Amino acid sequence: MTEAVIRKKAGMASVKDMPVLQDGPPPGGFAPVRFARRIPNKGPSAMAIFLAAFGAFSWGMYQVGKGNKIRRALKEEKYAARRAILPMLQAEEDERFVKEWKKYLEEEARIMKDVPGWKVGESVYHSGRWMPPATGELRPDIW
Repeated sequence: MTEAVIRKKAGMASVKDMPVLQDGPPPGGFAPVRFARRIPNKGPSAMAIFLAAFGAFSWGMYQVGKGNKIRRALKEEKYAARRAILPMLQAEEDERFVKEWKKYLEEEARIMKDVPGWKVGESVYHSGRWMPPATGELRPDIW
């Protein structure tokens, strides 16, 4: 649309002939501007959130306590089983040690047969205390 149609004036000679058309507010004015801080009052209260968190924490601690009791019972069962088979394992180890010790003494007697005054199996430390070997083998080079 042209200016002539909008301003209802046919054929204008100059811009100065145009009637002044100024923008203004709509009839009745603009709606008021909302500037106040209005936070909606939705959701649970602080007390409800606190109670829910406390309840969840309490339930979790209860579950941890139950798990600790079960874990403690399983651990005790494992230790009881180990205590029950310990004598058998010690007897097997003692038997293995005696066989190794006999082999060790035979080898010592064979090696030291030409040394005068050598006593097979006698300790060279003379401490009076018998100490079991630190490793599982008496002498790793003898088989």
